[in-house]
Amino acid sequence: MKTFADNRRAHFDYDIKSTLHAGMVLTGPEVKSVKGGNVSLMGAYVSVFANGVSLINCHIGPYKYAPDEKYDPTQSRKLLLNKSEINQLLGKEKGLTIIPLEIYQGNRGLIKIKIGLGKARKKTDKREYIKKRDAQKEIRQSY
Repeated sequence: MKTFADNRRAHFDYDIKSTLHAGMVLTGPEVKSVKGGNVSLMGAYVSVFANGVSLINCHIGPYKYAPDEKYDPTQSRKLLLNKSEINQLLGKEKGLTIIPLEIYQGNRGLIKIKIGLGKARKKTDKREYIKKRDAQKEIRQSY
């Protein structure tokens, strides 16, 4: 399983409760660009609409051999989820955010995205998280 983009900041800013895996609707040149590593999840988020779930503000750069001059790299892209998975996202407790965690290559070369359902951490929570992480690191290094 090859990872093309990883949202490392999401694990620091959010306390991830659960994760889901979804497919992405991409055009041919977008798939080539993602497989070339020209993708970024910085500032991206997932939103649920009446017609489905969309990934918004994910930057997939233009494929250098594609002739499309009117390509928008940050356009919204539809995510492929079942109704039960969408209801699972909506049925959770209030105050949770849907965050894209990573884009990877699934079975048969398909591009998949791992999304997480998490609660935003406050500044004091982040400080406690850093202290716990550093303490665990020191314990591992002492052995």
